[in-house]
Amino acid sequence: MADGQDYFIILLVLSVLLNFVFPVLVFLTPPSTYFGFLIIGFGFVLAFWSSSLFLKNATTLQPSEEPTLLVTSGPFRLSRNPIYLGMASILLGVAVLFGTLVTLAFPVIFVTLIEFFIIPGEERKLEKIFGEPYREYKKSVRRWM
Repeated sequence: MADGQDYFIILLVLSVLLNFVFPVLVFLTPPSTYFGFLIIGFGFVLAFWSSSLFLKNATTLQPSEEPTLLVTSGPFRLSRNPIYLGMASILLGVAVLFGTLVTLAFPVIFVTLIEFFIIPGEERKLEKIFGEPYREYKKSVRRWM
């Protein structure tokens, strides 16, 4: 079964390829498109910072494995899913960089897939493993931002 990272890579590749195949409905032109680099940079920093906290706390980053610790520090204080937020930001940054409507569809598709097919299963798993501490965390920190 595909996980969030798989969806991200597939959608990123499709976004770039389809931009060149169907570069239709340009909504941004340079120099405005250069703002995409900042959005992409933000997404990378957020995703790598969040991932590094899993490694620092010696718990798994893989959704298929069982975590040993509930990470709630760093960007996890503001978002329960900062890695997915970083990935969505990268896709949005690519869309802004290319400035075409076709690329703008991919961050929307990504967030929709993650929201409805990935996060609910991950949340059920975390609630089963961590119980009340996770339920309290869910009450105090939003899913995306």
